[in-house]
Amino acid sequence: MSGSGHSTDNMKMNKIQVTIISQQYMYRQGIEHSLNAVEDIVVTGSAEISDEVLSAIDLQPPDVALIDIDAPGDIGLKLSKRIKQRLPNVGVIILTANTDDAQIFQALKAQAGAYHHKEITADELVDTIRRVARGEHPINETLTTRPKLAEQVLHQFQELSLRSEAEGFISPLTPREIEILNYIAKGFLNKQIAAQLDISEQTIKNHVTSILRKLNANARTEAVVVAIRQGLISID
Repeated sequence: MSGSGHSTDNMKMNKIQVTIISQQYMYRQGIEHSLNAVEDIVVTGSAEISDEVLSAIDLQPPDVALIDIDAPGDIGLKLSKRIKQRLPNVGVIILTANTDDAQIFQALKAQAGAYHHKEITADELVDTIRRVARGEHPINETLTTRPKLAEQVLHQFQELSLRSEAEGFISPLTPREIEILNYIAKGFLNKQIAAQLDISEQTIKNHVTSILRKLNANARTEAVVVAIRQGLISID
């Protein structure tokens, strides 16, 4: 994996470190050129998809890995999954020329933080990198605009947990909980929701715990899907 080399370690420390992974050299070069102009981002590596790139990421984990999944087969998605299994703190952004529900579903399963068409603008990509580096999951927003995908994700969660029969016992959410769930659906973190609603982060955590319990959900994404299915939050 080639490093960008010209940044000192001190400069890198305060910047979002990004690795670009794509089979297309020119595409990698184009992204690197765009990101090099951004003050708070540094490209620490650029490579094709391979076992070697996984080893390099193990040695020097970036904050965010940009992965172009348009290589033959599904090696890009497999790499995304392996990175998240080995290094859960690395944010993964998936890029593709052909977006579709089936692929987004696989990206969600691979725990990608974001999923974008390769024609994304430089500004949009920079914004997404910053959000994913903060621990946000912009990919969740696609669930509110793609009801069929939301259904598919919900079924997947149900198969994993074998809890579909419990769906009839969902407790109604309070107006405040629905308000918080809408923010979660937009990819907001607890800290950001607390700032929006002018209440403490601990209060938000308590509400989220209550939401997960009432919706019989194990994770925030699952809670969003269940709420969409139950008509508790709107798809618009």
